[in-house]
Amino acid sequence: MCLAIPAEVIEILENDLAVIEAGGAKKRISVSLVDGVQVGDYVLVHAGFAIDIVDEREAKKTMELFEELARLDEVP
Repeated sequence: MCLAIPAEVIEILENDLAVIEAGGAKKRISVSLVDGVQVGDYVLVHAGFAIDIVDEREAKKTMELFEELARLDEVP
């Protein structure tokens, strides 16, 4: 199963690249598949590529669910 994660675009670079932040981690990705990506947008990221721009509220809700799942996996 493949999973795309929401992330905030924090910097636009040359050559269709951008820096995103997700869960406190920063990563360089390609935005070549999505037109008009700007700093502050939330994108779905899969395999190093932005595949869609998503609503900020929905992105944050999804990120909160991922954080909750990670806490459930912690050993007490």
